[in-house]
Amino acid sequence: MRQAEGEYLDEALAAFCGYLAVDELYDGPFCVLSAVDPHQQRRLLYEVLDHDPTQVDILWFLARLHDHIRQRGHAVAGITTDASPLYPVPIRLALGPILHQVCEFHIKKELLKAVLRILARHRKRLAEQKPQLPRGRPGKGKKARRLHQQAQEIQQRIAELFEHRHLFVRHHLGSAQRLVLRRLTRSEPWLRVLREIVDEVYRLFDRRCRTQTAVTKLARLRRRVRRYPSLGKLLDKLNSPNLEKALTFLDDERLQATSNAVERGNRRYRKMQKAVYRVRKQETLRGRLALDLQRERREREREDTLATLHQSRP
Repeated sequence: MRQAEGEYLDEALAAFCGYLAVDELYDGPFCVLSAVDPHQQRRLLYEVLDHDPTQVDILWFLARLHDHIRQRGHAVAGITTDASPLYPVPIRLALGPILHQVCEFHIKKELLKAVLRILARHRKRLAEQKPQLPRGRPGKGKKARRLHQQAQEIQQRIAELFEHRHLFVRHHLGSAQRLVLRRLTRSEPWLRVLREIVDEVYRLFDRRCRTQTAVTKLARLRRRVRRYPSLGKLLDKLNSPNLEKALTFLDDERLQATSNAVERGNRRYRKMQKAVYRVRKQETLRGRLALDLQRERREREREDTLATLHQSRP
């Protein structure tokens, strides 16, 4: 096993780019740690644990990977992980003072979930404002008709906010979607401010900026959000120190903003988990991942063989 691992790493690290993407995948009582070269889209190393990972496990895994990289004359310049607190200390101890990028996707996901929760809370407040009506048909009196109409208007407002809630978090809006959003926010200006804050969040991750410029924009955005106490959850997410780490990639063109490279391997693992096997043991998982490495190792040869067969067809 060790000999096969060494032969695989000799080939995989021959064109090592200097950057890593690391993530953990949970499978019942087991956890799979994976390190990927994001530019080659190729897994470099994995480890299957029979328990939830600790900082010691992460430190041992990164130190082992770093030894392999140094033995082949390379160095690590940067690493991309999720926002888990497991990583900062082991990265500093095993790899030294390198660039540490927190996955942009995970940070945006948390911020946009906070926006959707604010909208859900607002719809709940609107539902509480609906007048209590007696059961059955509305009365014929003027007051009864007015209360019934008011309840219908509030219910329609709730339904519209729910149906078009994606317009408050979507990155790019078309002209028709902007018109719908303008109509939704006409009677409640703070909803328009909420969408403007989302636009500012997206602009933070613009590759045309530098990290320091983005951090300055973030500080200005935090001051703006403080003026709206009702956006408390969103303010908590904007104050997270992981948000600054998610802007590290702006100063290095080769540092990956997301951990998609390692997530892609995790998705393939989950697909095989459903289609190939159900019994999960530590040795079974290691064998499954070893087969994945062999598949990646022979991918170029397989493509050449398929191309030759295709060309030789009559």
